[in-house]
Amino acid sequence: MTALRQPLNPAEREALRSAAQWYARLSSGLAPAAEQQRWQHWHDADPLHQQAWQQVEAVRQLVEYVPGNVASPALKQAGESRRRVLRQLLMLAGVGAVGWTGWESDWRTAMAATHHTGVGEQRGVVLEDGSRVLLDSRSSLDVRFDNNRRVVRLLSGRVMVQTAADSLARPFLVEIPQGQVQALGTRFTVQTDERFCEVAVLEKTVQIRPVNSVDTLRLDAGQQVRFDRTRFGDPWISDASVASWRTGNLIAIKRPLGDLLEEMSRYRRGWLRCDPAIARLQISGAFPLDDTDRALAALESGFDLRIVRRTDYWVSVMPKHG
Repeated sequence: MTALRQPLNPAEREALRSAAQWYARLSSGLAPAAEQQRWQHWHDADPLHQQAWQQVEAVRQLVEYVPGNVASPALKQAGESRRRVLRQLLMLAGVGAVGWTGWESDWRTAMAATHHTGVGEQRGVVLEDGSRVLLDSRSSLDVRFDNNRRVVRLLSGRVMVQTAADSLARPFLVEIPQGQVQALGTRFTVQTDERFCEVAVLEKTVQIRPVNSVDTLRLDAGQQVRFDRTRFGDPWISDASVASWRTGNLIAIKRPLGDLLEEMSRYRRGWLRCDPAIARLQISGAFPLDDTDRALAALESGFDLRIVRRTDYWVSVMPKHG
């Protein structure tokens, strides 16, 4: 922490303030890929930004995201240590109470969820009615059952749901920021980020309603759709890659490299960046999610690409030549 204690000129202080704010947003492990891309633009825009981020990197090992199982005292202690270090970083940068309060609120929201997972973690849960949910990496959800409804509120990330028959005939609902998915005796996946929700039906049917619309959409087995708070996109037919994450593999069928790396970044710490010149390169294959370094090596050898590592947490995929 010595480097952080040196006097800072106004430009350096502002850069460190921004770095601390970026860290507060990104370090939870729940930040969507679009937020990581905005961080990349900020980082590359100014050498002072890069210097400030190196200071953040220097304390990263002390401030990693708390794993999903926070019940044990050891993990709670790790979480408190992380929070103390981040508090010091924010205060030294001059962010003050506003920056700390914003991060504290996000951290408490994730940790207070009924169920949540850390980076690269998946967790299966059997609910009180016998329904089953499988949380993907970097996901959190609340479960709220009462006498009238069975509600699963997906706060972030992705989940697979397999509903069970209910003796009280209560509807089973998955709520996301973009709206609501009602299960009609089915198995399906739901993924949400700050912009869209994507639903894929594996068995039977669901009914979807955006939060700011009276329109509903009935989605059948073998179909997927993306929607926001006001409208649906056009449904499309699922392929073999749908829900492949549940088996620990990421299957790509002519998938743009940029999209594939965005998906892969959910399973590793740090930032995984794709050179825009090759973002549309079509990729097909199966890649392990429990070892993303091995997946990147397979991309490098199989598709004439080059993996550039500035640190273990900062990886870029580049063209082989150029």
